[in-house]
Amino acid sequence: MNVLVVNAGSSSLKYQLLDTDTREVFAKGNCERIGSDMGIFGHSENGGAKQTEEVPFPDHRSAIARVLEELEKTDFTIDGIGHRIVQGGWHFDDSAVVDDEVMAKILEVAPLAPLHNYGEAAAIEYCREKYPELPNVAVFDTSFHMTMPEVAYTYALPKDVCDKYHVRKYGAHGTSHRYEWMMAKEILGSRCHRLLSCHLGNGASLAAIEDGVCRDTTMGLTPLDGLMMGTRCGSIDPATVCYLQREGGYSYQEVDDMMNKQSGLLAISGISNDARDIRTRASEGDERCLLAFDMFAYKAMQQAGSMIASMAGVDTITFTAGIGENDWSIRKAFCDCFEWLGVRIDNNRNREAVGNGPQVISAAGSAVTVMVIPTDEEYMIAHDVERLTKNN
Repeated sequence: MNVLVVNAGSSSLKYQLLDTDTREVFAKGNCERIGSDMGIFGHSENGGAKQTEEVPFPDHRSAIARVLEELEKTDFTIDGIGHRIVQGGWHFDDSAVVDDEVMAKILEVAPLAPLHNYGEAAAIEYCREKYPELPNVAVFDTSFHMTMPEVAYTYALPKDVCDKYHVRKYGAHGTSHRYEWMMAKEILGSRCHRLLSCHLGNGASLAAIEDGVCRDTTMGLTPLDGLMMGTRCGSIDPATVCYLQREGGYSYQEVDDMMNKQSGLLAISGISNDARDIRTRASEGDERCLLAFDMFAYKAMQQAGSMIASMAGVDTITFTAGIGENDWSIRKAFCDCFEWLGVRIDNNRNREAVGNGPQVISAAGSAVTVMVIPTDEEYMIAHDVERLTKNN
């Protein structure tokens, strides 16, 4: 089945057309700077070089229109369209074939992710109008985490407030964590029951997965909670918000921007949110960059402990996303913190595990299997399109 996967961000849109049987990617590209005076459109086919051009993208409808216009110039067929949706809220515990009711629910929960859901909904609506005969499937970052027990997802706030405003832990990166489980189970079989999935990138989260069921995760009501990230602060004392507003005179929007866009690795390193830049400076002895990496690893280790406790143990750890897949030193620092659990990594395997597909990096005799599994959210989204539409 040929599936077009659409991943609409707050000011960008990425796409990929792939075959679910062979996993061959026919075409892919991106639209950047949506909402600005002039955007950038990039497109490539069959693994060829990306061609780019400047195109005005006033909104997400214009961006997806440009994508479909480009694909119509090719001989590729589209059998279905899958859309990544950041927030499914309390409505969805699985992906869903889009109809009017599903669209209404996506918009109902949009206040929980206003920078994403509205743009994603606009892209879906355009696709439905353009190709009414094609199925559109919404794949939610949050749905995988809806199996968390009440004790894990409930916030200790007044119940009437939580009920009225739907305040609870929702998590994110669910499609990636689900892929990590699928691949680890496929490779390890009966040896994999309690998985700690580590999605470490510019956005970062951990998930505790027991026999395919999410028991807990580090992101909360929004993706700001949990680990220290590229530009997000992660978990801090909530009273910090009130303090900065009261003593610093910051508005709620200024505090929101600070914690989401000006914090994390960027704030601590003082130079960048890109782990590669920070690693280079750290290797040269830059103290702020060294601290940034130490904090990133420490906070990941700290919260991993709570994830492991939620499963009463762990037999498999997987690393994925930009930092998890490519930074051997972060993986080593993280795993060294769990030597007391019997975690041992093979230093040579760990250093070599970059860009070579799923690889085991744990040493012989390690009590826990440690793997690097490059994530493939596009495939998972395409897989869901096929799963939910194959009988229609």
